[in-house]
Amino acid sequence: MTDVSWRDALRFCNLLSAEVGFTPCYVIGDDLDAFDVVRDEAADGYRLPSEAEWEYGCRAGTTGERYGDLDAIAWHRGNSGGTAREVATRQPNAWGLHDTIGNVWEWCWDLFDPAVYGPYRVFRGGGWQDTPRGCRASARRKSHPSFRIDDLGFRLARSPEAAITAS
Repeated sequence: MTDVSWRDALRFCNLLSAEVGFTPCYVIGDDLDAFDVVRDEAADGYRLPSEAEWEYGCRAGTTGERYGDLDAIAWHRGNSGGTAREVATRQPNAWGLHDTIGNVWEWCWDLFDPAVYGPYRVFRGGGWQDTPRGCRASARRKSHPSFRIDDLGFRLARSPEAAITAS
């Protein structure tokens, strides 16, 4: 899914959580800057990963720029044909996660640097329009929580404690 704002991603997390019987993680208010959004740390529902969780999952125990050859693991400007591609059509990382690098950028929970950028939220991983430099485990960008574009989506996460409790 692309063209979704940070707030849209949170709403999706809440709706999916409720649909499958989990406790939604977010209380979403009306503030356009999303400063009134609250995450319930005890909730067992779906959520956006923190930036640290995202990078940990992307790297999957590796320490380099990428977990493999760029063309084998990612859709980027040089091989995408100018569009987002179907998920999981490139090689996964060592933990079985697909598309953590390339294809679409992914929203994270974190604020970028609130003292400088106010409400801007982090997104990670690079997208189908990016050059190889933008498709790295350490690549990060930011935008307003209402921002939408065709190479920005999100990845779902659940807390390990929540997954164990719900089993």
